[in-house]
Amino acid sequence: MKQYIEIRCRHCGADDLVRNGRSENGTQRYRCNECERSFQNEYSYKAWKPGVKEQIETQTLNNSGIRDIGRNLGISKNTVISELKKNSCRSESVFHAASGQH
Repeated sequence: MKQYIEIRCRHCGADDLVRNGRSENGTQRYRCNECERSFQNEYSYKAWKPGVKEQIETQTLNNSGIRDIGRNLGISKNTVISELKKNSCRSESVFHAASGQH
């Protein structure tokens, strides 16, 4: 008896996919024919899982430390730092655009 797993695009939800090689750790990659974006069905690195970036921001707002966030989410503290830097750059650009400063 064969079992099939229905895989949909993470970005647009379409099911028109083709296999697109393998990642460095051997996981199958897929490419969507609708939006032409590539993705993996399962990620071994936890920081790529959906919702992790939002959890970093939420835990930061709740006064958790960088190492504490890394331990809670099972990711590197360097990943937490780089994501916080990205968020601060986005926040500054939104602030400057809203206030009319350059």
